[in-house]
Amino acid sequence: MKTVSVTKSSRSKNITAIVICTLVILSILLIAMQFSDEVQWGLFDFLIIGALLVGTGLMYELFAAKLTTTTQKRVLAGVLLVILFLIWAELAVGVIGTPFAGS
Repeated sequence: MKTVSVTKSSRSKNITAIVICTLVILSILLIAMQFSDEVQWGLFDFLIIGALLVGTGLMYELFAAKLTTTTQKRVLAGVLLVILFLIWAELAVGVIGTPFAGS
């Protein structure tokens, strides 16, 4: 089993990559708003999703540093992505709403 040491330099590079990836995703959404009426986001929407993406990335960075195997890190990434997508879907359209809504 190979153990990887995480230095401050590599951690700051990872955090920088998380922020850059978040900005790229938000930029794609901002560009999509210019060409389609399907995406209609306000500043609050961008702030919430930006915080959600950065928070998920930072949680992965924090917990992955404690894990030793690649399999454990992949499972962690999968779980965090599922949680991210469920929250995003709930915020977007209310997928996980109450069963009696509208009655």
